[in-house]
Amino acid sequence: MIRSARIPALALLAAGLLGACAQAQRAPEAPATAPSAATAPATAPAAAPMQAPPAQAPAQARRANIVIVGTGGTIAGAGASAINTAAYQSAVVPVDKIIASVPEISKVANVKGEQVFQIGSESFNNERLLTLGKRVSQLLKQPDVDGVVITHGTDTIEETAYFLNLTLKSDKPVVVVGSMRPGTALGADGALNLYDAVLVASNPASRGKGTLVVLNDEIHTGRDVSKTNTFKTETFRSPFGPLGYVVEGRTLFYRLPARPHTLQTQWDIDTITALPEVAVVYAYGNVNPAAVDAAVRSGAKAIVYAATGNGSVGEYMVEPLKAARARGVHVVRASRTGSGVVIRNGEQPDDKYDWIVTDDQLPQKARILMALALTQTNDSKALQQIFWKY
Repeated sequence: MIRSARIPALALLAAGLLGACAQAQRAPEAPATAPSAATAPATAPAAAPMQAPPAQAPAQARRANIVIVGTGGTIAGAGASAINTAAYQSAVVPVDKIIASVPEISKVANVKGEQVFQIGSESFNNERLLTLGKRVSQLLKQPDVDGVVITHGTDTIEETAYFLNLTLKSDKPVVVVGSMRPGTALGADGALNLYDAVLVASNPASRGKGTLVVLNDEIHTGRDVSKTNTFKTETFRSPFGPLGYVVEGRTLFYRLPARPHTLQTQWDIDTITALPEVAVVYAYGNVNPAAVDAAVRSGAKAIVYAATGNGSVGEYMVEPLKAARARGVHVVRASRTGSGVVIRNGEQPDDKYDWIVTDDQLPQKARILMALALTQTNDSKALQQIFWKY
């Protein structure tokens, strides 16, 4: 992504935000005086006793305590002018300034910011994933924290969300949010995205749904969502659709995640000290087998082969991948198509070669799952079951 070296003072991200905050509901007030029995018509039936207002009206309900963890990205970016929607410098605005620029958030929840990283998300690696995950885990354990929102660059937001979805041990809401335009741009989307993310994290209905990704008025599960366009604000898509929407300050869920996550998984972020190296090799016409050899030499414990179609492997790539497996490196057949299921023993005799297939997971997310799986087992049959399960 092209970035400008000149950065003006950050314009308020919240400019132009149109009434997204939900209006607090108030219990109806009782009349100042009720008609007395002496003045009531003799034939009138006895009036039903007026019901007392609820002990705690919605407007008086305790606001959720949400920690907004900043990691950088476009939502923390700034451009040289208001027309720079794709040419800008990311990760330059501190999270506290981002929060301050969206004052409507204070009407939804009690929020505080914490800066963990200030990077573009393309710079996330295994060590930073572990650092972020462990800090979020600590926050979720605090009784005075009801949920966590993570501001994140969109380039790898899907990988971080999937990692957290598999490793956090809490049913408290965790929402990852970003933006496609910096806050200085015309039509900046970060302010409303952040407001919506806090809304979702504050809503009790979000508990137990795993790590969520909120952008463009949509709520996605971290397992399914992926970035599908380089610049459009509606870039994030899930093959089965979003879990729900955020509309006029309302969090609306329509479906639930089907695969195990968070409390249901076999991984705990607090016990993971390192992730093994897993390489992704991309297939194309005339792909060079040297990419497989390089991955093996670099110490990869597994290779996710982002193959064409239904995980198809060209005839000249079969032997290099078989050789990698003979040296103890697992081979995982994935598809570069962006959706669909890779069938075991379909395009290739996986049983014969002792290869693994991804089910429906994208190559970049298959890397995350394989790295976690390898922290517990090296058995290819057990690894295959993990892919079918998660």
